[in-house]
Amino acid sequence: MTSPCKNKTEHIEMGDETLMAERQELYDKELVGNALNITDINAESYNTPSTELIYGINDRPPWYLCILLALQHYILAFGGIIAIPLILAEPLCVKHDNAVKSQLISTIFFVSGICTLLQTTVGTRLPILQGGTFSLITPTLAILSLPKWKCQESEMLLYNGTENFSANYTESWQSRMREIQGAIILASVLQLLLGFTGLIGLLLKFIGPLSITPTITLIGLSLFQEAGKKCGSHWGIAALTIALIIIFSQYLRNIEMPLISYSKGKWKISTYPVFKLFPVLIGMCLSWLICYILTYCNIFPRDPVNYGYAARTDINTDAIINSPWFHIPYPGQWGCPTISLSSVLGMISGVLSSTVESVGDYYTCSKLSGAPIPPIHALNRGIGMEGIGCILAGIWGTGNGTTSYSQNIAALGITKYVDLNSSRNLFVLGFSMFSGLVIPTWLADNPGIISTGIKEIDQTITVLFTTNMFVGGFFGCLLDNTIPGSDEERGTNAWHKQMHAGKSNGTAGQSCYDLPFVTKYLRKLSWSRYIPFSPTFQMNRN
Repeated sequence: MTSPCKNKTEHIEMGDETLMAERQELYDKELVGNALNITDINAESYNTPSTELIYGINDRPPWYLCILLALQHYILAFGGIIAIPLILAEPLCVKHDNAVKSQLISTIFFVSGICTLLQTTVGTRLPILQGGTFSLITPTLAILSLPKWKCQESEMLLYNGTENFSANYTESWQSRMREIQGAIILASVLQLLLGFTGLIGLLLKFIGPLSITPTITLIGLSLFQEAGKKCGSHWGIAALTIALIIIFSQYLRNIEMPLISYSKGKWKISTYPVFKLFPVLIGMCLSWLICYILTYCNIFPRDPVNYGYAARTDINTDAIINSPWFHIPYPGQWGCPTISLSSVLGMISGVLSSTVESVGDYYTCSKLSGAPIPPIHALNRGIGMEGIGCILAGIWGTGNGTTSYSQNIAALGITKYVDLNSSRNLFVLGFSMFSGLVIPTWLADNPGIISTGIKEIDQTITVLFTTNMFVGGFFGCLLDNTIPGSDEERGTNAWHKQMHAGKSNGTAGQSCYDLPFVTKYLRKLSWSRYIPFSPTFQMNRN
């Protein structure tokens, strides 16, 4: 019998078989993005057409282009990462110590780089950056608001006037940092266990859209007071910055600017959506330039007591003058971390929120990069690696943890699975959001109102119920799992189907999630299929 692929004519005549063969060949070569050009019943699993991707998940851009792309990642992450130590500076009582703030900034960037290498190498292996997380800021602020850790007036007098702080002052702020370090380290052990034991899948069975939405939404809403304080330094400049960001991100987002680029051995002029990609960066730079001009012209007041002085660009020049050219962070640089039950329990709420958020990040990142939907072993490994990253952040003393750096991406579109015409769902969502804003505010305005007679219990309850996202997530999860309602009404069926659709365990097309160097050896070991973070892991789908 003549082979159907003997010649080109016969190859074309066997259209269906050839189509299947081509599709399999594409998957075997892991060119998932190109496979989208072939109609497939599972095409919706890969939402990004290949024409939108210049480089796929397995492509290797030229080294010089890698440097530019890496710089772009750094610039995009710069604002969010640097904001965390600046927010924590005031509750740590180092608001006026620019040398300490520079050390905190260098430490968080250093640890973020290490965690990114770990995540992209042995974690999910997706092109996703690891950085500081706002999920941990809320419990951190709640911990530092306890009477034990509040800044005292006497601490502001410890500055000796010679641009150096006394030993008592140093010990004062470092003791606060050590408390945060200990809480982050122990709370992150839970995240590590959730990932590497595969328990994250069990946890997600009880957490649906109505639990996640208030939790993640309240991460941003809980920071409005801090945002108000910072903007209050000069509302005019704050309003200008916000207006510029809105203009660039919303009104000018579709305008592409001509730029000179180098491709395939020749220079060419191509258009680039600059405003769509860098709205925050451009807005901040323009605002800073305006502030610099107004400072140079002495339009802003020179007296620190006058309104508008904080908008000057020359008030922190001592940070550049007094800071060393190089600072290498090291583990335990602030001393041995301390541990207290209230701080650890409060930080666990932030870690759980960050964990759920990261699961959504992995799915979104895979779709944007043209990669297959992450299999369960990649999810387990990614969450476990984030736990390791947070532990490293605690050991180094960043005052924060690390997470997949795409704030609140998991909340985008998550309520589309929920029936918002249901009075039950509206009550659960509204009550949890309202409680997450009211209860923490009331407790903050009434310190000492919780008095059980046991100091540790008082501190634990205070930290937990002054953490907005814990309160919102707690009531959302409690009400959603106790008030009668069908799975379709709650949205859990559709959401879990989306979360678990298309999972495979190291089969063709999924090799981008395999561990480097060791996967071929793991495939030879039959017992490796029981390891939750192994590429050979086989999950019971019943």
